[in-house]
Amino acid sequence: MNTDKINELKNLINLSNKIVFFTGAGISTESGIPDFRSPESGLWNKYSDLDFISIDGFKRNPDKFYNFAINTFDIIFKAEPNIAHYYIAELEKKGKVSAVITQNIDGLHQKAGSQNVLQLHGDLTHSICLKCNEKFSTRRMFKIAKDTGKAPSCPQCGGIIKPDVVFFGESLPADTLEKSVEYSKNCDLFIVMGSSLVVMPAALLPGYAKGAGAKVVILNKTPTPYDSLADIVIYDKLSKIVDEIRDEQL
Repeated sequence: MNTDKINELKNLINLSNKIVFFTGAGISTESGIPDFRSPESGLWNKYSDLDFISIDGFKRNPDKFYNFAINTFDIIFKAEPNIAHYYIAELEKKGKVSAVITQNIDGLHQKAGSQNVLQLHGDLTHSICLKCNEKFSTRRMFKIAKDTGKAPSCPQCGGIIKPDVVFFGESLPADTLEKSVEYSKNCDLFIVMGSSLVVMPAALLPGYAKGAGAKVVILNKTPTPYDSLADIVIYDKLSKIVDEIRDEQL
């Protein structure tokens, strides 16, 4: 690992008090959650028809989605935060972090202690009735689906209950995206951790930060389309990077 880059990153973090962290699937892979989009996990490659994880397909056949999800997503509920999640939460407690913006639905930032978390793609821990908006525990809904072999229905109105996450064909929550843009424009340091920065419009956030005068850091295992924009780029496992920088920060 490049010692000069590590020292430069330590210095940037020390000098910054309005840090925004932007995290993707790569921060949670070391907690045992696969990056479902990656060739390594191959999850999406196993299914020739992914219609059941589109919003229209879900509404047509919620049973198919639940039969898939109760096994596939169980690993998310069992996962625990890793050193990178805890590092971000510890910096927030010191008053150095203004927001954590994440593409992840696993809730590990909150488990680690982060308070101001903006989940662009929703939160798997909660589910919602598409008819009356009543909220439910997703784990409870998955248990019902596992026990009955069918999608759970709302006890209040009989409507379809859907995990409160963004399916293919759905827009990102407008208020969350708006807040994310504002935090990005008002930070002094924008740190990307574990995102390939290919999913729009979230991938535009580093550009908003840079345009407003913030320093941009990209920490990822592989190159991203925005590496040339960044002030510091480090390719490595996040646990290794955090281990190098955290002792002197906390």
